[in-house]
Order: sequence, then C-alpha cells, then structure tokens
Amino acid sequence: MGLQNVGENYVQEALSKQRDLQTSSTRCDLRWHFIGALQSNKARDVVGKFSLIHSVDRIKLAKSLNDEARKIGFVQDVLLQVNIGEENTKSGVTPDDLLQLAREVSLLENLHLRGFMCLPPAFENAENVRPLFRRMRELRDEMQSETSSSARCCPLELSMGMSGDFEIAIEEGATIVRVGRALFGAREKVV
Repeated sequence: MGLQNVGENYVQEALSKQRDLQTSSTRCDLRWHFIGALQSNKARDVVGKFSLIHSVDRIKLAKSLNDEARKIGFVQDVLLQVNIGEENTKSGVTPDDLLQLAREVSLLENLHLRGFMCLPPAFENAENVRPLFRRMRELRDEMQSETSSSARCCPLELSMGMSGDFEIAIEEGATIVRVGRALFGAREKVV
C-alpha cells in the first residue's frame, strides 16, 4: 500500500513537490496535508491543493480559507491548531478559546471542521507530554458531545504526536501522527 499521506510545513515547497510529482512518470495518489503556520493572504495557495489543513488558529484565517473555497466550489477539510502548552512562541488558539473558535468555524459553509491539532512543548522525557495529549482528547470529546447532532461539525481527528512521542499520542487518542523525522531523518537547515 505504501505511503498515502504526506505533510508539509511550507506552502511553496509543498506546491513545488506537488508539481514535480504531477509531471513525473510515476503514478502518485498522495493525500497532502498542510501542517505549517499559515497567513490569511496565502489561503488561495492552499485551498483545494491539500486534503487537510492542520493549522487553522483564528477566525480571520478560517474566513479567508472559506472565501477561497467558495470561489472554486470546494469544501476544504481543516483542523484547528491548539496551543496546548500555551507557549508564547507557538501559534494556535488557547484551550480556553478553542470551543468558541470551533463553533464559529463550523458555521462556515465551505470549511469542514475535521478535528484538532497540537504541537506541544518538547520534553526530554516524552512521558511528560501525556497530560497535554490527554487534555487534547478531552477537548475533542467535549466538542463531539456538544455537536453530536450536527453533521457540519463533528471533529473526530486528533493530529498530535511526532517522531519522539507518537506512541504516547496514540495511547491518548491521536488519529494522525506526524513522523517525518523518523521516516526521513532530520530536516536539513537552509542557510
């Protein structure tokens, strides 16, 4: 079966790879996920080109994505990025504001809220991240019970866990893990 889902952090790099694969002789049916930080003015670059956008963290971005999706007659699947560690250096909606953002996004006709994503703090001992993953599952479950009668908003997915802590993330309910470093090695730094 092979690799089916590929995540990318950088818009231009992802689009370049998509173009390269489209022009290659190798048949390639990949589902592309956009994971990186996204600015509202880049909405047109990602809508319809990614199966799932993991990094929606504010209503302004959601509305920009919705507008672009409406223009092309598309419904874009998205995840809300949660700053579960409430770190100043990371993007994401705070856990306290998540459910309100989820309610607002679920009203946008050309977005389909599929769940939540987080990038927790890095810990030397991966076990220390367990309470944060558990909190993500609780937030997802809370949203599911609130919206169980609504087809527009039923977030099932939990995108959490990376190469160093994916086992714990799975134990705590992750449905999507991001293990690029484990598969491909550390990313080369661009100078």
